[in-house]
Amino acid sequence: MSLLTDFLDEPKIAYFSMEIGLRKEIPTYSGGLGVLAGDTIKSAADLKLPLTAVTLLSRKGFFEQDITPEGRQIEHPSEWNPSDFMELLPEKVTVEIEGRAVSVRAWLYIVESIVGGRVPVLFLDTDMEENSPEDRTITDYLYGGDRLYRIKQEIVLGIGGVRMLSALGFEIKKYHMNEGHSAFLTLELLRRYRRSIEEVWDEKLIWDTEKVRSMCVFTTHTPVEAGHDRFSHDLVARCLGDFIPLDVLKELGGEEDNLNMTLLALNLSDYVNGVAKKHRDVSRVMFPGYEIHAITNGVHSFTWTSDSFKRLFDGYFPGWANEPELLVRVEKIPHEEIWQAHMEAKRHLIDYVNDTTGTGMNHDTLTIGFARRATAYKRGDLLFRDIERLKRIAGGKVQIIYAGKAHPQDEPGKKTIERIFSYIGELRDSIKIAYLKNYNMEIALKMVSGVDVWLNTPLRPLEASGTSGMKAAHNGVLNFSVLDGWWIEGYIEGYTGWSIGPAPSELTPDEETADRRDSEDLYNKLEQEIIPLFYNDRDGWIRMMQHAIGKIAYYFNSHRMMRRYVTEGYL
Repeated sequence: MSLLTDFLDEPKIAYFSMEIGLRKEIPTYSGGLGVLAGDTIKSAADLKLPLTAVTLLSRKGFFEQDITPEGRQIEHPSEWNPSDFMELLPEKVTVEIEGRAVSVRAWLYIVESIVGGRVPVLFLDTDMEENSPEDRTITDYLYGGDRLYRIKQEIVLGIGGVRMLSALGFEIKKYHMNEGHSAFLTLELLRRYRRSIEEVWDEKLIWDTEKVRSMCVFTTHTPVEAGHDRFSHDLVARCLGDFIPLDVLKELGGEEDNLNMTLLALNLSDYVNGVAKKHRDVSRVMFPGYEIHAITNGVHSFTWTSDSFKRLFDGYFPGWANEPELLVRVEKIPHEEIWQAHMEAKRHLIDYVNDTTGTGMNHDTLTIGFARRATAYKRGDLLFRDIERLKRIAGGKVQIIYAGKAHPQDEPGKKTIERIFSYIGELRDSIKIAYLKNYNMEIALKMVSGVDVWLNTPLRPLEASGTSGMKAAHNGVLNFSVLDGWWIEGYIEGYTGWSIGPAPSELTPDEETADRRDSEDLYNKLEQEIIPLFYNDRDGWIRMMQHAIGKIAYYFNSHRMMRRYVTEGYL
């Protein structure tokens, strides 16, 4: 308990997320949601907010990605030893799953800020001798297994997380659920705050939903239907037994045949938000009748700024890392110093690419980066829709760097990687293209700081927010993106970057038409604006880099985001 003594002196906000990305050596994240959670926690430490985080240990990580020469993804467990990075706490709690008592313990990792703030992160673990062999694996794989495996994980996260916080002595004033993965915590709170039947006339009133709602905040992070977990009532009954009566579960879970974890969270949260203004609007359509707000995501400025730009900002804006608003003054930095900082980061990336892939890229060629989860709606291969036109426009003038993992069960996502590899071979003589395997936080920082243009081509309106482009802007890298998610708020055409496709107010046509229109606009701007500006007007390009930093990085950071959560969601 001595490890936690310093954190028990005041009520806390409990931040729940299935995944948290704090550093590449701790592979408890798969992508945007986890890295955002890590940035949130780092900003909470910088701002000295009373926050603690709860997640799963994911002993075998998401997965290590290998890729065959043909582009076929191969997955391997991400073996790591939690004792190398965190302390095992002595307390244990139990949750009941399929009628069995499953023991849960917690590992403690403390995020420490250079300004003195500290945030404890609890990683829940079921790998203990007293558990059955099956139950010992519940916290092994992030997003692994079948529906039964997933519901067990979510029981451990939600119910086990609340019980662990109590066992450790935390007083929690708000529970912040990120996605529906942790929504079972609301059921544990319902049981905790129910009143005895003798106190009321109507038995239904024993479930104090108003009390629970006043304690819960819910952030939905995806407009993609598949991102909202559903479990059949039969599966819930199998795993939870009579934990909550079925009629109450149906009323709160919102569906006749399934428990919808998002609706469970919506119905038991006093404050609900999407992660960009557009995502708020889409979420209101998906879940009519709910008051859904918008707090646009941000990124942790110090984490996602390259060493060369850190030194540059330190010289001109002391304290910028904890006060990113200072970056609005970026125009006082001479152009040549900005370009030198960029070229240092670019050389670092290009040398890494050449060392690991043998692609033979050079430092002076316009370099486009595309790195994100490999799934169909992200349209990673949109750039290759018209190969002959791409060769005419970009041959000898552009080089492209890709990275990203597909979920092991996402065959269309895996096929996207294979198609990109086929284009790498087809274009070998005219355009240098590399695909970096095993994308992680370290590779991400190299890419968002080392490319010249950050490309993003999701099918609208399926990008909830996106944060990689914000990271790019911290390094003066220009965004070239479909108008979806955060970019709707961040772009000024030809000033902070470029848009792809129609205005966000236009309805999305069928997928084939969207692909055709978006690719046409992509090719036109690449040919007529981006390539000429890069090669013919270096001062103009650097001015846009300044605008990206001064108009995007100063605002789209997790310090601003967390201040919004405090004033609108937590207080």
